[in-house]
Amino acid sequence: MTKIGIITGSTRPNRNSLQVAEWVKGIADKRGDAEYEVVDLVEYKLPMYAEPVSAGMSQDYQTPEAIPWSEKIAELDGYVFICPEYNHGVTSALKNAIDYLYPEWNNKAAGIVSYGSAGGIRAAEALRIIMAELQVATVRTHPALSLFTDFVKGSEFKPADFHEKTVDAMLGQVIAWTEAFEPLRK
Repeated sequence: MTKIGIITGSTRPNRNSLQVAEWVKGIADKRGDAEYEVVDLVEYKLPMYAEPVSAGMSQDYQTPEAIPWSEKIAELDGYVFICPEYNHGVTSALKNAIDYLYPEWNNKAAGIVSYGSAGGIRAAEALRIIMAELQVATVRTHPALSLFTDFVKGSEFKPADFHEKTVDAMLGQVIAWTEAFEPLRK
């Protein structure tokens, strides 16, 4: 069965990304078309990227934490990134985790669920550029959540009802593209 990782985009205390990831997983599990799992960056404890050789050139990872991260990303067929916007961009934790790897990401599809004061749109667009370099195709449908209307006091996640339909549409695109890219991953 197709395996999709829902990757949290923040590691800070009191973060919102885990709430959003669990909500997306709840919607995804109703579909029955793939195996979905939350992949929480906090659990991988990745230090700042300092590999002696770029992952694009070697997978001989010297950082011990990189090995389980590599194994997890490699076993997944596609992704949904939970992308908070920090200073008009992706979080340093998410960018750091992405930079650790290269071939593990290739020839897969991803959806993006963003949030921020303006829906996290700028961070999502920045993430699309990063994903293109890694040969990950990002789907068009993009749920964008507002810190002002989808979170109580900026922290308790209470999404508007219409977002569920958008998430479901995004997941449908992720599955379709993930299956289309399967021959490239073999």
